[in-house]
Amino acid sequence: MKQKTLHYITFAEYVKQALYSAKYETDTSLGKIPCVVGEVPQLVGCYTQGESFEEARENLREAIELWVTIALQRNEELPIINNCTIVRPRVTNFSQRNKTVVRKNYAAIS
Repeated sequence: MKQKTLHYITFAEYVKQALYSAKYETDTSLGKIPCVVGEVPQLVGCYTQGESFEEARENLREAIELWVTIALQRNEELPIINNCTIVRPRVTNFSQRNKTVVRKNYAAIS
């Protein structure tokens, strides 16, 4: 069996892949007005709702962006979605005449 290739993509592309993987369902348990619940199973706890599919999808896009941003700030490993993960900057600290310099090398870090 051929092994699938892992693709390193940008933040925006990762959000798109998460949206492609999203699941939506209509919930009528709250009364006469149904709401649409959207979630990304790979991103634990990343879900939202809206009065329509379009509103739920837009709210979910914002929730994904926030979820991924927080995970990156905490230096957490991101789930692979559709054989894709984010290209993250590798930060190297080194001392130069008692000054700390931070250099960013963009490298694939999974």
